[in-house]
Amino acid sequence: MSNYKTTIRVTLFIVTALLVGAALGIMLERAALRDAYTDARQGDKLSWALSEIEERYVDPITRDSLAELALPLLLQDLDPHSVYIPASEFAATNEPLTGTFDGIGVMFNMLTDTVQITNVISGGPSAAAGIVAGDRIITVNDSTIAGVKMDQDKVVGMLRGKRGSTVKLGILRAPAQELLPVTVTRGAIPVKSLEAAFIVPGNPEVGYIRFGRFAATTHSEVLAALMQLREQGARKVILDLRGNGGGYLDQAIYIANEFLPKGHKIVYTEGHASRRADQNADGRGRFQDIELAVVIDENSASASEIVAGAIQDNDRGVIVGRRSFGKGLVQEQIPYPLDGSAMRLTIARYYTPVGRSIQKPYTPGHGDDYNGELIRRYEHNEMLTADSIHLADSLKYITPGGKIVYGGGIMPDIFVPVDTTGLTPYFSKLFQKNLIFRYATQTTDRYRKQINAVKTLGDLDRFFADKNLFYDFVAYADRQGIHPTETEMTLSKALITAQIKGYIGRNTPLDETAFYYYIFPQDSTLTRAVQALDTPQP
Repeated sequence: MSNYKTTIRVTLFIVTALLVGAALGIMLERAALRDAYTDARQGDKLSWALSEIEERYVDPITRDSLAELALPLLLQDLDPHSVYIPASEFAATNEPLTGTFDGIGVMFNMLTDTVQITNVISGGPSAAAGIVAGDRIITVNDSTIAGVKMDQDKVVGMLRGKRGSTVKLGILRAPAQELLPVTVTRGAIPVKSLEAAFIVPGNPEVGYIRFGRFAATTHSEVLAALMQLREQGARKVILDLRGNGGGYLDQAIYIANEFLPKGHKIVYTEGHASRRADQNADGRGRFQDIELAVVIDENSASASEIVAGAIQDNDRGVIVGRRSFGKGLVQEQIPYPLDGSAMRLTIARYYTPVGRSIQKPYTPGHGDDYNGELIRRYEHNEMLTADSIHLADSLKYITPGGKIVYGGGIMPDIFVPVDTTGLTPYFSKLFQKNLIFRYATQTTDRYRKQINAVKTLGDLDRFFADKNLFYDFVAYADRQGIHPTETEMTLSKALITAQIKGYIGRNTPLDETAFYYYIFPQDSTLTRAVQALDTPQP
């Protein structure tokens, strides 16, 4: 009898436990459903979707990996410039603007599949290790990189590394045939934004400055160049912002401030969650009296447009070139603290002093249309004639001086079409085979000792004075199977000679300054800027 009662109790316990478990399961499931429905009702569809995928997907998947997939798509459909930066790309993405990177401190090209050093950064790790321009890197840490068709990015990755680490290089230095072993200790290498600064050839009162980005040190670099040019006699300055895609807003403000009187507006920003913020000149600019021309093109964007717009709207100088890109959206970089990734989120728009929005029109989620707008400009002949440019009256504004200006980018005061001077079929064939660059490299090697001794543009002029480079090059190209007509030689001679000198000049410590110094007289936009500075503007 007792065994029978025990069996009944056990059976009742099991049944009760099963019922309780089932009830709890139903309650938990209902609770989960209530939470899901609560999220849905609150509009948190993204969290709901991520949870469901993480819980129910056929293969294991984490919410973090889902976020890495979703965030780029989410941001790219907001506007053309909001982006997600994965942790793995964060350092490389910010490096051009932060002002330094860790490496060995050389510039090189990979002509004929060999790393040839064109310049050694003064005071850098390679200079300290005795490396000189003209050296060829054959091995890196006992791995051969010459003659193996290695990607340039991979070479850069092998040469860069953590500050204080070492890299072993096998150097070939002509005329020696054996490798010279050199160990370089990597260090901090400054990233300069200033590309060129010099007195314009034949115009002792005109200075020229070109910089390729608005990085952390750009204002200080440009200011130093301006002061040096003024000491050399410059009373007028050309700021070349062609191809400058922008960067830090504060650097654009600092540079514009150097030229504007106190109280004159430079730019203002405003957005849905960002109150209007005005930036005005503080009156401490050191170059308020200098005559100014700003050169722009279709690849000048963002901070470049802020500077050009501030100068134009305040009737402070003349804008020369072609219509700018039209990027007037302000991004704030928002770091994710757990893994080092970040968002660059558009939070406001840029407006010029008279109220123009710099941003050209766009449709969210249609990035291809936005990026293809430059191609359409070419197709509509905008790069060749100002008459093909049609801007809406709604974009029209008037400066205090009575000048008509337009939003959606910066339209120059003086339009200069794409220059085709010297672009003969002969030049095109030379370009296709890269013969001018190759000849310049070989000539640099031939005169390596003299090239390495060049310190000033005057030294470089004296080096070229007794050399007939053009006809020597024509003979070189002839041996490569490229033969000009007399007419082609006449039309292309000045451009070819300028490029030969510019490429050779790049192999001196003068670097890009030498290149632009010799190209300047052949650049129709720059020569037009000089004419504008010499002609009183209405």
